[in-house]
Order: sequence, then C-alpha cells, then structure tokens
Amino acid sequence: MTEEEIHAAHIASMFLNTLTPKFYVALTGTSSLISGLILIFEWWYFRKYGTSFIEQFSLNHLSPWFGANSGAGEFNDTEGDLSTSTGANANSNNPVQNSNHLPNGHGTSNCLNSNNGNGNSISIFGSATTFSTGGSGGTTGSGGGSNFTSSSGATNECKVWRNPLNLFRGAEYNRYHTATGREPLTYYDMNLSAQDHQTFFTCDSDAGKSDYEIMQIAWRERDTATRIKLAKDALQKNSECPPALILLAEEEASTIIEAEKILRQALKFAENNYKISTLQQSNNGHHHGHSHHNLVSESTLRRDTNLCVYIRRRLAMCLRKLGKYKECIKMMRDLIKEFPNINVLNIHENLIEVLLEMQAYADVQALLIKYDDISMPKSATICYTAALLKARVISDKFSPEIASKRGLNNAEMSAVEAIHRAVEFNPHVPKYLLEMKSLVLPPEHILKRGDSEALAYSFFHINHWKRIDGALNLLHCTWEGTFRLIPYPLEKGYLFYPYPQCTESADKELLPPFHEVSVYPKKELPFFILFTAGLCSFTALLALLTHQYPEYMGSFAKMFVNVISVPCTYVLEKVQVILPSNIIHHLSRI
Repeated sequence: MTEEEIHAAHIASMFLNTLTPKFYVALTGTSSLISGLILIFEWWYFRKYGTSFIEQFSLNHLSPWFGANSGAGEFNDTEGDLSTSTGANANSNNPVQNSNHLPNGHGTSNCLNSNNGNGNSISIFGSATTFSTGGSGGTTGSGGGSNFTSSSGATNECKVWRNPLNLFRGAEYNRYHTATGREPLTYYDMNLSAQDHQTFFTCDSDAGKSDYEIMQIAWRERDTATRIKLAKDALQKNSECPPALILLAEEEASTIIEAEKILRQALKFAENNYKISTLQQSNNGHHHGHSHHNLVSESTLRRDTNLCVYIRRRLAMCLRKLGKYKECIKMMRDLIKEFPNINVLNIHENLIEVLLEMQAYADVQALLIKYDDISMPKSATICYTAALLKARVISDKFSPEIASKRGLNNAEMSAVEAIHRAVEFNPHVPKYLLEMKSLVLPPEHILKRGDSEALAYSFFHINHWKRIDGALNLLHCTWEGTFRLIPYPLEKGYLFYPYPQCTESADKELLPPFHEVSVYPKKELPFFILFTAGLCSFTALLALLTHQYPEYMGSFAKMFVNVISVPCTYVLEKVQVILPSNIIHHLSRI
C-alpha cells in the first residue's frame, strides 16, 4: 500500500474509534424511523390502490431509462367458456368467433331488438354498464357506467348489470335501514338505477307533457322523499302516468302487497299506452322515409314497451314473494315468449329461481338446456344451478371416504366437474352457501364473477341448496379442488377466460361499506412492504440493543467493520497487483 492509502486508513480507524455509543443509537434509531415511515406509506398505498408505490414508481419512471418493457398486457376479462371439454356441458366451439354473441354477455350493443308484431323492430335497451378499474372517474353513457383509470395507465373494463332479483326499496331495503340504521345501498348503485330509469322510461316525445317532465326530474333526485313527492305531483297532472306509479310501488309502498296493487294499476295504464303507440307506429310504417314524426313515434313505442316489460317483471316478482308461484311463472313465460330476444334482462334467472322454489327440477333442466349454451351469457345462477341439479342426483348417497377408496363414478364425476366449473366462474359463492361468510342485502346492480353477483345469487338460492340433502356437503368437499385446476398466476383460465382483475374496485362501489368485499385471488403483500418491515424491525432492534448494551454493541460494530474491511482490502491489493501502480493516481486527477 502507498503512504497515502496507509494514511487514509489510519484516519478512518481513528474516526471509528472516536464514535460513541450515542452515535450508533442515533444512527439506528433514525434508520428505524425512516424505514417505519416508508412502511406506513407503502401499506396505506397498497390498501388503497392494491399495489406497491415503490414498485409502481420503478416500473413507470425508472424502467424506461433501462429499456424495460412497460408491463404485461391487459387480461381479457370476458367470462366466456374457453373449452368445456369435460362433463355433460362439453363444447368444442370457439367462444369468440362472433363478437355479437360473446359468452360473457358483452355484445357489441347494449340493446336487443323485439318485433312488435307489425314488422317494426323496437330496440329495448339493456342494463349493462362499463366499469373500469382505477382511482377516479365520472359517469358516462346512458347505462350509467363509471370509468376508472388505474394508476399504471392500464384499463380493465368490467360490465355492471342490473340485478334480475333486486329487492323493492320501500318494502325491503327501507325496512332493513329502519331496523339497523345502516344504508343497504350505495350512492353509486342508486345512481346507476336512476340512469337506468331515465333510459327506460323517458323519450323525446315527453317534451310538453307535464307529468313526464316531472318524472324526468324525479329520476334525477337523490332524496327519496323528494322523488315520492314529485311522483305524486305527476299523478295530479295525469292519474294514468305509469312511471309515477312505478316509483311509488318501488319506493313508497311499505309492503309487497301494496306494491303489487300499485303495479297492477300501472300495468293497466302502460298496456293501454303500448297499444296506442303500436297502432301509431304501424300507421307510420306505411309511409317511407325517416321523418321527425316517425322517429318520435318509434321513441314513444320503445318507451312504452320498456314500461310494460318492467312492470310485468316486477309484478311477477311480487307474486313470487307472495307465494303465488303459478301465476308468477305464467307471467314470466308469457314475457319471454312475447319478447324472445329479451335475454339481456335475464328474466330466465327469475324463472329459474321460482321453479327451484316449486322443486320443478325438470322444468329447470329444460331452461338450462336453452340458456346454458356457448353463445349465451353466463352467470352464477346458470353455472351453480347446473351444478345443483347434477349434485341432486348423487348428493344424498355421496361419501367422500367411500369415493376416495373406490374412485368417482360417472355421475359423481359429472357433479364434481359441474361444481368446479361454477366455482371457477364465480369463486366467491361457496363461502356464502356454506355460511362461512355472512350475507347482506344484495345490491341493485351486480358485477358478473364478482362478490356482488355471489351475494345476489346466494341470498336467493341458499335455501334451494339446503333443501337438497347432501348438496352442501358435496360442495364443501369439492369446491376448493377447483383452484388446483386453474393455472397460477391467473394469466389463463381452465374452463373460462382468466378471472378479471377489476372486480374488487367495482364491488367496493356497489356494496355497502360495512360489508367486507371478498377478493379473488388473494393479494400477496408486495416485496417492498416486507422489506421495509424487516428493515424497520431490524434497525429498531439494533437501536434498543445499543441503548441497553453500549459497550458490547460498540465492540460488535467495530468487529463488523473490520470483518467487512478485510475482503475489501484483499480485493484492493489484488487490483493493485494487476493494474499499474499509478493508475489510481491518474484516475483521481481525472
């Protein structure tokens, strides 16, 4: 070593010897404080945005400097079948051949066409709403969707659908609020319903009609009492105003019997308006061209059609709740028959639930043959009902001990595969059916494959599973086996497309804050949170030991420095042997 290097090493040794234990306490304490603050911030950021701030900052701002890729591509969050090659539901067709009939129900249009009997095609708008993950956004579109942009810049869109089994606000939701003091619906959910109602029950021809103009204001009001008052004002202008009667049946009626009475009255007026609109549209159809009068007439017919369909459907739901099952089933079958393309409104799910209540399993199976098809939208109701019917065949005699010894027969294998298929589509449902997680009132809108859909399905169907002996036992024994079939990480699915990444954000907007949203897959803590937690704990421990045992820790610190310096000195000596003796001097001058 040169004289300069020996002198520098001597100065460093003198500096280390002059350090007191208080310095080490201050050093380790400051390190612990800083790492603790970083840990708190990282944990808060992870809880809010579901990712690590340091990781996101590195990917977005540091990676471009090193030429790294901006990240993986987006997952396709559709819910169609990839290949159901096993079991009775085997299909070999490609589910994405026709973009207008995606198996997840996400067609290129949010409307369906229904023939009014006179050769005129009337568009009835569905209730699918686009939802994108991220931090903030606003409402867009007629469906009332909210757009959220993720912090990474990627957008994973999810469709929010009208819950086909949604409850009545006045007779059911408000009773829960009165009893518990909790709000069962979120403002976002109610805002979507308000936008649905504006889309369904208003049209261009409402201008100049005082009752319909009042109802346009009523649908936009947030306060329930104000909406009810405006509906009554509209009835004073016109006692035969169906939208006003709908609002009173939904929100003022305190019992289902009262709601049924109001809806029957509304249906009478709505059908009269529908007949008049149909006749006017038929007369206008004889004239060629697209005059303003023809467009207004078509808009009016669309509105009146929506009113009739909505009222009949809600009236059928009242009959279901009142135990009038046969009348309910007839009304729903007539509705599906008159409007065969009304699948987007999912009335068949209402019909399935009523038939299950009547234990008409053959009729349910007939419906599943029609709707559990590769080209039809999938839902928890479809998948889990198919599993329930197959479980019903073998559940009363099923024994996991015997099955593990002799293996599964064909019927048992078919039932287990159906359960695996249902669980892959919506993995949140089993915990509700098995009462491992408490239920709350379902929202008015659901996200397919999300926790909101699982709640809505389980709330109405848990009794159907309990009614069949051994069905829940079979589900309990087999549902977790699904996750061994799904590739991890979820870059691809097994029977369905990969599970969408946006369900947690959407479900948090749809479900009340007192409900703990079920998350799948469970998020693992980022590396930097674990690293900062370990660093904070380690430095805090060093600070405590240095404060309690200053002499021992001082000696340990000096020994640690000496141990570290030995290999460094060895490496420097080897470098000096290889390199010219004056190269370091030249480099220092440069």
